[in-house]
Amino acid sequence: MSVATADPPVLRRGLELPRAATLLRPGVILAGLVVAFFVVAAIAPALLSSGDPDKINLDAVLQPPAIDHVFGTDQSGRDLYTRVIYGARESLLIGFGATALAMVLAIALGGVAGLAGGVVDGVVNRGIEVLFAFPVLMLALLFVAVFGPSVRTEIIAVGISSAPGYARMIRGQVMAVRDSGYVEAARALGHPYGRVVGVHIFPNAMRPLVVVATLGVGQSIVWASGLAFLGLGVPPPSPEWGALLDAGRDYITKAWWLEVMPGLAIVLFALSLTTIGRWLQRRLEGGTAR
Repeated sequence: MSVATADPPVLRRGLELPRAATLLRPGVILAGLVVAFFVVAAIAPALLSSGDPDKINLDAVLQPPAIDHVFGTDQSGRDLYTRVIYGARESLLIGFGATALAMVLAIALGGVAGLAGGVVDGVVNRGIEVLFAFPVLMLALLFVAVFGPSVRTEIIAVGISSAPGYARMIRGQVMAVRDSGYVEAARALGHPYGRVVGVHIFPNAMRPLVVVATLGVGQSIVWASGLAFLGLGVPPPSPEWGALLDAGRDYITKAWWLEVMPGLAIVLFALSLTTIGRWLQRRLEGGTAR
């Protein structure tokens, strides 16, 4: 009887293969390689390009992509590939910095509102709704217009503008965990409130932030690039990706590569982070990673 009901070892291994294979989806691997490439470009750009991003060559103005200049050259004859590589540092700094700032503000606002409830929750929630009435880009535009364009200003502008959405999500998570059975059991056992918050509520409420933060970095870079395209980004001659888009828009009809190449870098990085974020979400939820 035991022999008839037991699964053969070969069948058990066959059942386990699809689960292990979900860790090696080609799309996720490709996305990870793209992110790794741009992270290396931000940390050590000289490993990926030996050129000078600010070197002007008037004999090579607006040359299309070729062997000598794989991304072409800009209106000053500078190699566009080199500028895209060196621009990754400021672009990723804005993306990660703005997301980190937004998360800190969101945890402070959403966490306090979710834990306190009552009047405090009402006041914070009304404030979040007021901020939601303004488009993210409009808030960022107002901030940059007042304080002037720079990397620091873009980080603060995009971070503050993104915080309300994260704060509302965190508030909902904290409230859901706060009213869960295991939290009520811990309080019934006489555990101090601070311990309940630090051990049970916040660790479980903050779990979705891993995925949200991953998606938020790419979104922040897109918002910052939008600011730069409107002329309120990092000033030239910075090779930041949004600044490259802004510098090339006057030549879009005769030098398409000035817009396509930096735009492609933005799209690839944001899409790769989104792919990784969705994969992490499915893994954390116990679903199938694709």
